[in-house]
Amino acid sequence: MPESRSSLPARRQGLGRLALAAVTALLLGGGAAVQAQSADETVYRFSPVNQYGINLTAAYWNPIIAYVTEKSGAKLQLKIGRTSADTTAYVLAQEVEFIFSNHLFSPEREALGWKVFGRRLTPPVNGQLIVPDDSPITDISQLAGKEVAFPGPEALVSYKFPAAHLMSKQIEFKTVFGGNMDGALAQMFSGKVAAVGANSQLAEGYARREGKKYRVLWSSPPMHDLALMSSAKVPDKVRLAVAKAFAGMHRDPKGREVLEQASKQVGLGAEAYFIASDGSEYAPYRDFYRTAPASLR
Repeated sequence: MPESRSSLPARRQGLGRLALAAVTALLLGGGAAVQAQSADETVYRFSPVNQYGINLTAAYWNPIIAYVTEKSGAKLQLKIGRTSADTTAYVLAQEVEFIFSNHLFSPEREALGWKVFGRRLTPPVNGQLIVPDDSPITDISQLAGKEVAFPGPEALVSYKFPAAHLMSKQIEFKTVFGGNMDGALAQMFSGKVAAVGANSQLAEGYARREGKKYRVLWSSPPMHDLALMSSAKVPDKVRLAVAKAFAGMHRDPKGREVLEQASKQVGLGAEAYFIASDGSEYAPYRDFYRTAPASLR
């Protein structure tokens, strides 16, 4: 963990405990929390891709969706799986209504009708292949026959882009999935794998939190951060209210404070806030599927 619980301010300790309790209930209880609501109150489940471990993912998102719920009048509830692939499975099974993801830009998944309404404003991200700073490996050709860890089979930036590049160079490697980016990076820094396929933003955040150093062997062209999306079954009135709440957070003193505190949890800068989007910025993701190896589509 980035800090011991005893070193955190009391307010952040409370957020962490609430986040853990909420996620535990969702993981163990499935849809029970939704069913327990009164009949006249609709609960919209929000599933962000597991970019971090479960506790850290909850610590980041729970305060944000609590704010959006208050401002929009639409009750959002966090729903995440144990791995990024599990969370995306919820999405594909239509068990959630709002997501933060880049896993739905293939032609088949775009046909499901999800609508982009926003994104997080952060510096562009890159898919990367990285090794510990003290690794003897200096070129991706040296990864031949070695184990390379990735967050999971659904991770577009940190798995599919780096894996496609290795395949294009005819470098045969052994795939290991860590469940999320933190899990994959932990395996690399513990010496269990030789390298990691990474999302540059998440690798930088992990290195800051954990005091680690790494070297980049390869980096993809820059891409935008993940998209906020809503299911086709969400009423337009609700989608617009939620979109307005997300996009207005940084202009509201309370919302700005929530963003700053949440961002500190995961190593993001204070300038990481949400803006409106029509989805056109995600053309590089869509283009990937036109040329990617069949096994990665």
